[in-house]
Amino acid sequence: MNIDRPIEVPQTDPKAGYLAHQAEIDSAIQRVLNSGWYILGREVEYFEQEFAAYIGVHHAIGVANGTDALELSLRACGVGSGDLVFTVSHTAVATVAAIELVGAIPVLVDIDPITYTMDPNSLEAALARSPAGTPKAVIPVHLYGHPANMQAILSISKRHGLYAIEDCAQAHGAKIGENRVGSFGDLAAFSFYPTKNLGAFGDGGVVVTNNRDLRKKLMALRQYGWEKRYVSSFPGINSRLDELQAAILRIKLKYLDSDNAERRKIAHTYTRYFRDRLMSCPEESDDISHVYHQYVVRTEDRASLINHLNKNLIGSAIHYPLPVHMQPAYKNGVNVMYGDLPSTESIYMNILSLPIYPQLSTEQIDCVVSAVLAW
Repeated sequence: MNIDRPIEVPQTDPKAGYLAHQAEIDSAIQRVLNSGWYILGREVEYFEQEFAAYIGVHHAIGVANGTDALELSLRACGVGSGDLVFTVSHTAVATVAAIELVGAIPVLVDIDPITYTMDPNSLEAALARSPAGTPKAVIPVHLYGHPANMQAILSISKRHGLYAIEDCAQAHGAKIGENRVGSFGDLAAFSFYPTKNLGAFGDGGVVVTNNRDLRKKLMALRQYGWEKRYVSSFPGINSRLDELQAAILRIKLKYLDSDNAERRKIAHTYTRYFRDRLMSCPEESDDISHVYHQYVVRTEDRASLINHLNKNLIGSAIHYPLPVHMQPAYKNGVNVMYGDLPSTESIYMNILSLPIYPQLSTEQIDCVVSAVLAW
């Protein structure tokens, strides 16, 4: 790698995803504008069908964002006040916020130190000593694009009579064997935040399931509990995927697999150069397809690396600077004691996300590699 003059490399770039398919996306937007129908119309219906088919499930229900997708999944399963929901602390805070929105109690478990996803042994231990309340659901998070160990988690959840709700916000298209994440649990929640592997140009989300009764419940929950228009059969919320975002997502869905292939290619290039340096690189478990929503390294000298990258115009980010149970808003609001999550608490000060998105140019990738090697 030999770069004479550094060029700017953002950590992520949603605009690049637009420019890559600008003509198709502009045409889809114009189609919606001309239709005169902007909420829960044909674009949403078609996207729901196409996304369900892509994941390999029967039903998809478009909602306003990924947090709503988790909240509505919990509501559809009857999770409410005082119920226990088991998830991880090393995640976007939205995972835990959704649990609190339904009045349930988050019980946080540890992660596998290699994959950064839920440790089944920690889940089993937490269930054995769970606090007062009814254990009702488990939410494994497929973090950074690496699937959680669903075989083990599903075995535990079935034994304890728990609903399994996959948090797929960072893993669009990831696979375990030949099956995509989102097809394993009772329900799965996706976010279409603009920086996701499948990103909208605003907020958006979807819940997928094979259960017809859960689908019927979700269709009502996302719109005030209406089973008949303007008549609420039970309390619901207003959480609807709009036609513009659905039309955009329909275009981008066609390119998701090829975009993920580019992410994997970039990640493997990074790993080839960075392995055995002063950092730990991501690893892939056997029989999984990692889609690298983030390329996360670990180094004990993170501040020095960030400073060096900044000087070379290379963006980076920390996902996430504090585990949920150590954040001010949640220190007293979740069921966990400091020291109960050794793997979670050992990594948060060392992780760093390097630039990764499908439209990174060869020159930009070379800049990242050269800068890190120089450091």
